[in-house]
Amino acid sequence: MQWYERLNDYFPEHEMKDFGQFQALIKDKDVYHKEETEDYLLLYAEFPTFLFIDYLLINPNTRGQGIGSKVLNKLKEKGKTILLEVEPVDHEDEDTVRRARFYHKNGFVKADRIEYKREDHTGEPYEMKVYYWSPGDVPQKEILENMAKACEEIHNFRSHRFYGREVANPDEVLTWKH
Repeated sequence: MQWYERLNDYFPEHEMKDFGQFQALIKDKDVYHKEETEDYLLLYAEFPTFLFIDYLLINPNTRGQGIGSKVLNKLKEKGKTILLEVEPVDHEDEDTVRRARFYHKNGFVKADRIEYKREDHTGEPYEMKVYYWSPGDVPQKEILENMAKACEEIHNFRSHRFYGREVANPDEVLTWKH
């Protein structure tokens, strides 16, 4: 439970999953994994052709020491495309700037053709950006398809049980920008 509190203390409420949904994902979803050390906490899904990082949290006391980059490099060694969601950069919020810079420094690219908008539990919309890294050239259409799979299989996993609704219907939350 301490790992959940660590996530809850750091991530905005609208980005957090219910503890029960986390437990169900970890226990019942073969593709979903949790790695926890004193330095970092990583929750991710490994699909046959890509990885989806659900949450990556570096211990605030060890930030800036290259731990996050080491975690990402370890995942890159699997040789699969890696996807994740990032809050849009808000220059009033230094954390959002730092996060985007960190992923960019680690070779991630913002999927600028994909619009990703969700709603929190009160129905308030919020936007996220999809970032990806790939060992080869990958079209953003494929990133969109992979993100749809992550929404369907991770965000929506037993979502009716925990939230009373589907939280990330890919047809509603993901839009291809021409």
